[in-house]
Amino acid sequence: MLKKYIATALLLLPFMASAQRTPQFTRQDTLRGSITPERAWWDLTYYHLDVRATPADSSLRGSTTIHYKVLKPHQTMQVDLQSPMQVDRVVQGGEELAFRREGNVYFITLKKAQQEGKQEAVQVFYSGEPKVATRPPWEGGVQWERDGQGQPFVATSCQGLGASVWWPCKDHMYDEPDSMLISITTPRDLMDVSNGRLRSTTENSDGTRTFHWYVNNPINNYGVNMNIGNYVSWNETYQGEKGKLDLSYYVLPQDLARAKEQFKQVPLMLKAFEHWFGPYPFYEDGFKLVQVPYLGMEHQSSVTYGNGFQNGYLGKDLSGTGWGLKWDFIIIHESGHEWFANNITYKDAADMWVHESFTNYSENLFTEYYYGKEAGSDYVIGTRRLIQNQKPIVGIYGVNQEGSGDMYYKGGNMLHTIRQIVNDDTKWRQILRGMNKTFYHQTVDGSQIENYLSKQSGKDLSKVFDQYLRDVRIPMLEYALEGNELRYRWTNAIEGFDMPVKVALDGGTYQFIQPTTSWKTMKTKGTKSLTVDRNFYVGAKGV
Repeated sequence: MLKKYIATALLLLPFMASAQRTPQFTRQDTLRGSITPERAWWDLTYYHLDVRATPADSSLRGSTTIHYKVLKPHQTMQVDLQSPMQVDRVVQGGEELAFRREGNVYFITLKKAQQEGKQEAVQVFYSGEPKVATRPPWEGGVQWERDGQGQPFVATSCQGLGASVWWPCKDHMYDEPDSMLISITTPRDLMDVSNGRLRSTTENSDGTRTFHWYVNNPINNYGVNMNIGNYVSWNETYQGEKGKLDLSYYVLPQDLARAKEQFKQVPLMLKAFEHWFGPYPFYEDGFKLVQVPYLGMEHQSSVTYGNGFQNGYLGKDLSGTGWGLKWDFIIIHESGHEWFANNITYKDAADMWVHESFTNYSENLFTEYYYGKEAGSDYVIGTRRLIQNQKPIVGIYGVNQEGSGDMYYKGGNMLHTIRQIVNDDTKWRQILRGMNKTFYHQTVDGSQIENYLSKQSGKDLSKVFDQYLRDVRIPMLEYALEGNELRYRWTNAIEGFDMPVKVALDGGTYQFIQPTTSWKTMKTKGTKSLTVDRNFYVGAKGV
């Protein structure tokens, strides 16, 4: 059973790589993953993505109009578009611009003098047959599938890989547009569902239709999606913390009955997550759940779903406790990313734990909200058997390199452990809600989240983060019971590790002790046994 669940986890966590392999980075990695001089001088403010999708030949053709504010004068702009797609031409102010290609990067030479503070725009025309997703969403790109009725069923997914796999953009997470218009042209008998609200539909004379979706909020690049199919839909309204929230669902006709039953979990999800994290971050854009031909993804306000209309993760409980079969993994997990990924977004892929650790932990909190605190603890503790501890959770900065897939289960258990250190559930909930308010619609460094948790909890958690995010060892509480004395210390830990932990002596009430990496001593009354609170992700051994 353990191997079975680990195999499932590896499907979920494609980012686990060999811990022993030394990464070798190229100039392309640096161009993709760093804030280059050709990116730093301009602030992205608005996109209009206008693209025609042709399922018959698996091609895309269109343009991205990039609106930006000049932060400092510079005449070269970096725009990203991955091979085999190509930029055909670039226009600013009616004039065509020269550009040169370097791998997946285009350097555009601007003719107009770029003046600090000015608002400008360039339109990038492009075409080609984009990379086909081979194992979406982990090895992403564009899927050109057929549904059970033989109709085209097209979807994009590109986390990590980047949005530039299918449209030209500023493909770095640090900078988001304030809003966006997405215009997708499809064959007339099909429909596109993208992010935000459907503003209008245009009937074209060539047998196609164009769907214009407007996103009223900042959006990260991989959160932008295109989903084309023979969709049917229905709507409902959720009365949430900020008022009425529009909910929309898009599925294939043959799956409508099953979907209407399974998607009843969406309002339950919203109720739980608004309780823990604060208001849904995108009321202006509504919430959509969209059926796709892959497992699912956290596309902002357009969450995608392919879990087979069943509870668990493809019908399995990743925790092995039974609690994971009480709810649909994709509905809960991918929607949790609306708060952690889409509302609070990492600037660098090395800090992907900000997305995945908190969203993994949201599964625990959802379980707790409906089934009780012990059930939530059972769930998150049950996932520990899937932790690999082969390489650090934090990746390498500046090269688009995420860390270990342990950012999911180990990250969730780290947060569960921190909750025990805070030791005040009301304060803990306020901290989680406060995060989503403080960093509302922002891109962040991981250090900002670490510092926020330390400050708001009133605890110096720096050693905790260093231990669990940047080291692969699990702290071991080493102890000795000798007469009327208990000796204890942390081993298998970073230098200076001093995390408090709850222990029970002789099966009594749990109490805090604060070990360090040096031996400490406390008086007891002939204690014979010591038990560590299971909610702390640590080991223990008597000596």
